[in-house]
Amino acid sequence: MCLDIFVEDADPATHMNTTKLNGKTAVITGGATGIGRAAAKRFIEEGAFVFIFGRRQEALDAAVADLDRLYAAVKAERGSLDIVFANAGAGSPLPLGEITAEHIDEIFDTNVKGTIFTVQKALPLMGKGGSIILTGSSVGTTGAPAMSAYSASKAAVRSLARPGRRI
Repeated sequence: MCLDIFVEDADPATHMNTTKLNGKTAVITGGATGIGRAAAKRFIEEGAFVFIFGRRQEALDAAVADLDRLYAAVKAERGSLDIVFANAGAGSPLPLGEITAEHIDEIFDTNVKGTIFTVQKALPLMGKGGSIILTGSSVGTTGAPAMSAYSASKAAVRSLARPGRRI
């Protein structure tokens, strides 16, 4: 099992002019690279205390247990949570005629189930005015060649975030 939780806090001496998130606590999944890492850096620049969560294991059950550990760490260190950025995602190209059950499970376990459980387990720590950010993709509405399963998973994430949804 590989679980990485990095805690980063803004240095007030270097970030005095940007305080939009000053004093806020954030969790960012998929935060070790790409969009998640860029968001973490920006949140830190804006004054937030950021928990960055990265995971390289396959099993969803282990991921759910990891989320329990992540949010226990947030509760112990900060007491509450202001922002959840559910950014972890997976996807690889495979033509429709070659998609297997394992391929679908891998993508949907990470992109759909992972997003749902990330948000669900954060809810007890979140107060009024908190923010939940879900990472989608344009292929969730437009599709892409050889990306049917990934496109469907991102359409599901988009559906979770549609206006009027009550979490």
